[in-house]
Amino acid sequence: MRRKISARVTVPLAGITAAALIGGLAHAPSDSATASARAASHQAGDWSQSWGAAMQRPIAGGEDEGPNWSVEGFGDHSLRQVVRLSTGGTKVRIRLSNRYATRPLRVGAAAVARSAGGAQAWPGTTAPLTFGGARSATVPPGSEIASDPVPLATVPLEKLAVTLRFTQATGPATFHRFTTQPAYRASGDHLSDPGSGAYTQSSDAMYYLAGVEVTGGSGSGSVAVFGDSLMDGVGASPGADARLPDALAERLAATRGPLGVVNTGIGGNRLRHDSACSGEKATARFSRDVLDRPGVRAVIVHLGANDIRDTSGDPCLRPGRSATAAQVIKAHRKLIRAARARGLKVVGTTVVPMKGALFPIWTPQVEKKRDAINHWIRTSGAYDAVLDADRILADPADPDRPRLSYVYEDGLHPNDTGYQALARGIDLGALR
Repeated sequence: MRRKISARVTVPLAGITAAALIGGLAHAPSDSATASARAASHQAGDWSQSWGAAMQRPIAGGEDEGPNWSVEGFGDHSLRQVVRLSTGGTKVRIRLSNRYATRPLRVGAAAVARSAGGAQAWPGTTAPLTFGGARSATVPPGSEIASDPVPLATVPLEKLAVTLRFTQATGPATFHRFTTQPAYRASGDHLSDPGSGAYTQSSDAMYYLAGVEVTGGSGSGSVAVFGDSLMDGVGASPGADARLPDALAERLAATRGPLGVVNTGIGGNRLRHDSACSGEKATARFSRDVLDRPGVRAVIVHLGANDIRDTSGDPCLRPGRSATAAQVIKAHRKLIRAARARGLKVVGTTVVPMKGALFPIWTPQVEKKRDAINHWIRTSGAYDAVLDADRILADPADPDRPRLSYVYEDGLHPNDTGYQALARGIDLGALR
């Protein structure tokens, strides 16, 4: 599911993935190392992902999320992106993806620092990153790499600024289309600038950065939050860290041996069909976006709304007709089998109320399919546990609609209060 949002774009002022097929689930091609940068194994050591994003093909922005830089890519630029960790540690590394490129990605240099808000870095905290011992890195098309570890003590919910320096044209950029935290761009070399003066452009998307990983802390792995716009955070306030994964991370951070939380949602994502706007189908990207991320021990799934909805008139939901409830359930079972084969706990999320949305997705036929899918999620025992988003968000006066106090202005997606309510509905014990 997607929404119409007012995106903020300003202009200048005066490792190696698994290759096996699991449970009939299609897997992405395995990644390869280069002479300048070798991918660290996802299974090595006690690394776990503390922040992450699901990567997508380059596509021009639209009215839903505003312009982005993915089609044009980058040239002589510094790119600074801010992430909030869910768990801390004594060392940090980053993971870069060039999955959807047609040419090698050449990174001239990279650095990590403590965030001081916006595009600012705390003075004296910037640490250069290396890749296979080199300051620069080359990422082949279709591949990703992990940086070398850098000593940096971090704590849960701390924000880091990750800066990438490009010295030549990158071509179209692998990216994540929607985010509530902007990326910042500067012309020239501003890799180590603590200030934000040179970063005069911003975009509500993330580029190349697929994960930030930690080791040496008190955490005990990560939970991946996988699915569509409910997981991606559509409807949450920009810059407020108010999405469902954010709220869940705050709950977990208050526990002993907290789990990290990795957001692998893509707004508009479907189980059975790819989309130019909304990423590869969930059954194709599940291995890469969940199973191959280091330290993941549980996954929360919300999918199906975009498969059963009325797709007429939406170019982002082509090809593919509206699915039956049985087709959606069959695809859910594929994800469950794949997760169980890796020993992961699997939490199913009921499909949220869709009636009353301010864009045409609901019909009585859609509602019948949603009810059938939700009944199966609740009663089949296929999932280890259930997050009943339907009942948490439903209006008591009309359960097919979301309650107004929990819904964003599009009439469908949760607002900050709704996401907090969903996070409180998760049984933390089911994630361990």
